[in-house]
Amino acid sequence: MKIKSLQTKLDAIRSGDRSQKNFIIADAKDVDMAGGIFAAGKNPDGSPVTMVQYRQRIRDVIEQGIVDIMLMSASNLEIIAKQEKLFENSTITPAARGNDTTDIWLARGSSYLKTPSRPFSTASIDSIQQAGANLALYSMTFNNNFESDYETLSAYKRFRQEAAAKGFTYFLEVFNPNVQGVSPMGLSDFVNDNIVRALAGVAGAERPQFLKVAYNGPKAMEQLCSYDPNIIVGILGGGSGTTMDAFSLLYDAQKYGAMVALFGRKINNSESPLDFIYCLRLIADGEIKPLEAVKLYHDRLKTAGIKPIRPIMRDTQVSSNLLKNYGG
Repeated sequence: MKIKSLQTKLDAIRSGDRSQKNFIIADAKDVDMAGGIFAAGKNPDGSPVTMVQYRQRIRDVIEQGIVDIMLMSASNLEIIAKQEKLFENSTITPAARGNDTTDIWLARGSSYLKTPSRPFSTASIDSIQQAGANLALYSMTFNNNFESDYETLSAYKRFRQEAAAKGFTYFLEVFNPNVQGVSPMGLSDFVNDNIVRALAGVAGAERPQFLKVAYNGPKAMEQLCSYDPNIIVGILGGGSGTTMDAFSLLYDAQKYGAMVALFGRKINNSESPLDFIYCLRLIADGEIKPLEAVKLYHDRLKTAGIKPIRPIMRDTQVSSNLLKNYGG
C-alpha cells in the first residue's frame, strides 16, 4: 500500500513545517448526504446526475492522484474502498461523512434551515471502518441558542469518546450559524471563540486532525490560525461562484494561515473537475497566482473542446462579496 500524502503532510505541519508543499486539498464528494436527487447536479439535458455518474467522478479523481483526501458518504465509500479497493494503490486517504446535522438536510420543499441545527448521524463509526476508512468528517454548528448548542456539544463529546476508544480519527467542521442568532458584525468572533472554547478541554486521541471552517475574512482566519499552532485550520468551499472565486479563496485563506482546503461544489460544478483540481494544486504549491490559474484553466478547457460556463472575462472576476471586501 502506498504512503498516504495526508499523514505525511500532517506530520510535517505538526513538526512546524508549514511550507506550501504541505498544503492539504480534499475533494468533498459527500453531497448525497445532504441534497437528495439533484444534489450532485444536473446533466446538460436537465436530468439529475445519478450516483452511477457521481461514483465515476470519484474514481476519476482517485486515478488523477492529486488531492490528499476523498470525502464520501459511507455507502459510496463501501463501493469505492471496500469492494473496488481503489485506495490500496493510491496516495489519497478515504474519508466518510461521520454525521449529517440538520443544517445540511436540503431536500426539495424542506424548511429545516429555519430552525437551529441539531446533531444527527446516519453513519456509525463501525460502519465507516467496515466500509474501508478510518477517517471521518464531523460537523457542528453553533447558533447562540443554549438548548441546540448544548445538544450539539453533548453529541460531539459522545462521538469523540467513541472514536478514541475505537482508534478512529476525524476532522472537525464548524459551520457558521444557520439561523439569525448572532449579529453579522460579530459572527466571526462568535464562531472562533466557540471553536477554541470547545477544543480547550479535548485532549489526546479525542482531538480532531484539523478544522474545516468557513472563510470569514483575513482577520478572522489569521486570528484562529495564530491562536494555537496545534490547531490546523482548513476552509470549506461553499457555493460555486466564478472560477476566480474558488482560486482566490484558496489563495487568500492560505495567505492568512490555512493549511487545508476542502472543496465540494466548486469542484463538482466546474466544467472539468480534473483540470480544476490541477489548477488548485498549482495555486496551493505556490507555482501560480489565481488570475494565471483561471487563464490556464480556460486554456485547458479549450484544448479539451469543453465549452466554458462563463466567458473568461467574466470568469476572471471575483463575484463573492466577502472576497471583494477582504481579498488579499
